[in-house]
Amino acid sequence: MPHRGPIGVFDSGVGGLSVLREIRRELPQEDLLYVADSRHAPYGDKPADVITERALTVTGFLLEQGAKAVVVACNTATAASAHTLRARFAVPIIAMEPAVKPAVASTRSGVVGVLATSQTLASHRFVQLLGRFNAGAEVLVQPCPGLVERVEAGDLDGEATRALLADYLMPLLEQGADTLVLGCTHYPLLTPLIEDLAGPAVRVVSAGGAVARQVRRRLDESGLLAEAPHPGTASFWTSGVPETVGRLIERLWGERVQVAALPPR
Repeated sequence: MPHRGPIGVFDSGVGGLSVLREIRRELPQEDLLYVADSRHAPYGDKPADVITERALTVTGFLLEQGAKAVVVACNTATAASAHTLRARFAVPIIAMEPAVKPAVASTRSGVVGVLATSQTLASHRFVQLLGRFNAGAEVLVQPCPGLVERVEAGDLDGEATRALLADYLMPLLEQGADTLVLGCTHYPLLTPLIEDLAGPAVRVVSAGGAVARQVRRRLDESGLLAEAPHPGTASFWTSGVPETVGRLIERLWGERVQVAALPPR
């Protein structure tokens, strides 16, 4: 029996919209719930226990709204909390990992650059990921402090963001990276700027499409896919200022939306 429950998705802010967009493309019939935990953004500079506490709180809220599965649309939150969420909750928990495997498979120069938050790069999960896939290429890692904040401020192509990105990209490009992995869900929102700075010979990869396909697989395995004729809806909450975050979500999502205040907890 197909289920009409929604899919819950959350991130520290608006970055997870890059994943939400891919889920909408892959599963247009599904209802979506999205929480931007903006008051606590960025997660990338916070201790793992603080991130896990927020992930548990937001996931609990999404389940209260009837979510049949929850997508952790944040690499930092995945590294800190995915194991705990899966142990605590019975619904499918779909998490992120930087797209190192496809990047290593497709590099021509043999050098791959990974852009991510410091917390993601320092995580045990990421170290294990590198250990599995870095034999086929040299993988260079670049922490990008401040980049999430530029996206949260809505500055996707301004001079401050361009200068910050250039500082992070140039060392990777100078060492021969021809493939860049966007290891934070905020960074795909900067893809046009990254491609402009890196040039046409450099491939930019992210994990959003793979996550959306994994959502489809997990729902299908569990008999939770919605019936196709129903056009899916999208509902939004934030722990930040709804008016401010709402303007940015509308710009990035490309539709008029109502953003509600996440109940304090």
